[in-house]
Amino acid sequence: MENKRVLIVEDDEFLLQMYATKLELEGFKVLEATTGLQGLKIAQKELPDLILLDLNLPELSGFEVLAQLKREDNTKNIKVLILTNYSQKDNIDKCLSLGADDYLIKAHFVPSEVIKKIKDILG
Repeated sequence: MENKRVLIVEDDEFLLQMYATKLELEGFKVLEATTGLQGLKIAQKELPDLILLDLNLPELSGFEVLAQLKREDNTKNIKVLILTNYSQKDNIDKCLSLGADDYLIKAHFVPSEVIKKIKDILG
């Protein structure tokens, strides 16, 4: 996965750093954002290969970030993996219908499984 770029949009600093470290150890270039608006701006400027996106974010929710990314021609093909604590089926359905590639509930996955899912999505 050399040179693949992953943008992590997560407002929990501990989780953000943990995933950033694990992805870097796997050879990914990691970009970081702690708010939805910051994540959207970085995605539009840097065009990462994949975005690891939380839904509960300050400024713009993950839903809004995802909808905006999928509306724009230059960002609509970026892979998006939702990683959130929201486990309600309507949230999952909404994200998948907006164009997310997959939806993981934080409490159900250990970091190594999340990294494997990122690799699977990026092929």
